[in-house]
Amino acid sequence: MNVAEVRLTHQVEFCAAHHLVAPGLSASDNQALYGPCARPHGHNYRLEVTVAGPVQAATGMVMDLNRLRALVAERLVQRVDHLDLNRDVEFLLGAITTGENLLVRFWDQLAPALPEGVRLVELRLGETRDNGIVYHGPAAARA
Repeated sequence: MNVAEVRLTHQVEFCAAHHLVAPGLSASDNQALYGPCARPHGHNYRLEVTVAGPVQAATGMVMDLNRLRALVAERLVQRVDHLDLNRDVEFLLGAITTGENLLVRFWDQLAPALPEGVRLVELRLGETRDNGIVYHGPAAARA
């Protein structure tokens, strides 16, 4: 069997607090721009991590899903769950904690930790029941 690429997706949930504030704006301008999201609040986030690579003949897998689960937990979830994203998460300090910026920073934390031959292809973040964000990484921006 010759399979060029297979994708695996792992989904997790985490809870975190944040507020949206652009540092160069006044409190009233931030309120006008971000509405209620300018005030401290929280989300029950849903994160989907999709990786891709060839099926390894020796294992029949792209990668061990338990290893993917452990990497997502170690590199992301344990570092953000039940914390204030604006204040408590070192790799988010200085970022406006929109879903878009979270995914870019999450990508930077996770992509380098994947095994050789496995690449991160997509992150999806559900912020609410109705709203979500999708990121395909820095290479997608150049394509």
